[in-house]
Amino acid sequence: MARRKTRNYFEPQRHPDHPRPVTRRQLIQQGFLTGGATIATGSIMSLFANPRAAMAANHSRLSQELQDIINAGTCPLIKTGVNNPLPFICIDLAGGANMAGSNVLGGQQDGQLDLLTTQGYSRMGLPGDMVPGTPEATPTLTSNGDHTDNSLGLFFHSDSAFLRGMQASMSPGTAANVEGAMIPARSDNDTGNNPHNPLYGVAQAGADGELLTLIGSRNSESGGNSMAPAMMLDPELRPTKVDRPSDVRGLVDTGALVGILGEEDAIAVMESVYRLSDQRMGIVEPKLDTITADDVLRDMVSCGYLKAADVADRFSNQTEFDVAADPLIRGGIFTAAEFDNDNEFQKTASVMKLVLNGYAGAGCITMGGYDYHGGARAEGEVKDFRAGRCMGAVLEYAASLPQPTPVMLYVFSDGSLSSNGVIDNSTDGRGKGEWTSDNSSTAASFFLVYNPGGRPALRGTSRQVGWYRPDGSVETASSPAANNVNLLVETVILNYLALRGDDSQFATLFPNHGLGNATLQDSLKVFQQLPGLT
Repeated sequence: MARRKTRNYFEPQRHPDHPRPVTRRQLIQQGFLTGGATIATGSIMSLFANPRAAMAANHSRLSQELQDIINAGTCPLIKTGVNNPLPFICIDLAGGANMAGSNVLGGQQDGQLDLLTTQGYSRMGLPGDMVPGTPEATPTLTSNGDHTDNSLGLFFHSDSAFLRGMQASMSPGTAANVEGAMIPARSDNDTGNNPHNPLYGVAQAGADGELLTLIGSRNSESGGNSMAPAMMLDPELRPTKVDRPSDVRGLVDTGALVGILGEEDAIAVMESVYRLSDQRMGIVEPKLDTITADDVLRDMVSCGYLKAADVADRFSNQTEFDVAADPLIRGGIFTAAEFDNDNEFQKTASVMKLVLNGYAGAGCITMGGYDYHGGARAEGEVKDFRAGRCMGAVLEYAASLPQPTPVMLYVFSDGSLSSNGVIDNSTDGRGKGEWTSDNSSTAASFFLVYNPGGRPALRGTSRQVGWYRPDGSVETASSPAANNVNLLVETVILNYLALRGDDSQFATLFPNHGLGNATLQDSLKVFQQLPGLT
């Protein structure tokens, strides 16, 4: 028997049954692209990104004249006093990753532990000696000895690579305050055209940040690999690209002026530039009864200089935006070597730092190369473990902050895959079934919720929305989300609102939703409101 050639699992994938990748999405899915290659920073055009009036702030070093302009809301400056009770982060595994069975357990109509057939688990990559069983009536929050583990509340396979990765990033104390839910739901394979991304809907549901509303690690309309539902798109909320520490620092870059003159003098210079610019603009053309393009340009320039003074006043000390200098991240969750040598860890850290510290309302992290079928199982295990490290990092960072914050973490992928039962007995393959082909029928998404005050409480007894048939395929009639990706996104947003106690607003915020009446909506909600969220 010929020996299989080993390769670096993080090299780009060249599938013989796939066309040569051409589009950005195809390149991401097959691992030809990972982190971004450009840095996006603020520009004067970003003044139009959020039309809401600025809230009164403590601009302690600005002159009273400029403070009055800021407090009047004439220029849309950086927001203050933003209340985002539940930060939201999603992870987009581009290419069609395994979610159900080998990672999160998926069951029949009675929930995760309503077991599938051996054939069904084999399709999900589990051989007969790794098929999960039913634990004790009152299982402990640990591995139950029957290939099930509910240390995070939500049941995972005890050898799940996602779970092992999260446990490597997370403390037991954090894990004890995590709960989750899984949603069996079909989506198309190998395409970014699935409207999977919920960021716009989450923003409409109230997520907001002091600097930005939405961020994403891809320079795309959705901020990720997969599209956002068309009916939720809002050009004013387009995610700002953040995928590396320099992007975070660039958001509030005060330039060299502060370093040369010092903070107080730099602010004074910027104030003077604003006054000169405003006076100069005021004599260019008299005001007309109608708003002209020149009026808009005049306001853009004047507000741009005022914004520069505001940034210098509030963010001249940029250490809080230095991801690599955060001891909770580099040298904490990730070792210095891990952080310095893995762009996926840097990307995750950059997004989670902005969102969990309140500077952004919600963010999306895209990880490429999850089209890992057609070869050894080992590749999928290694990549899933790294994804798990990033999932655990988000949860651990939320718990480690001086003021721990709750967070909802949503994980999805475009399509899924299946095994034909051939076993990979290599060290990294772990004796599991090889992934041999795309298979959208085994797909799922899941979300985890961390709450500093204790594990989130379930509304009922099930952590599963919808179910699988005994053969491991999604029962497409089991929930509105099961066979419609738009409704999958709506289901996630409904659960986000329910955690905040705002689910009664769902129909008002999304009047054209497809989740049916109040009774059906109640059946799709997994958790009770988190205590203390306002």
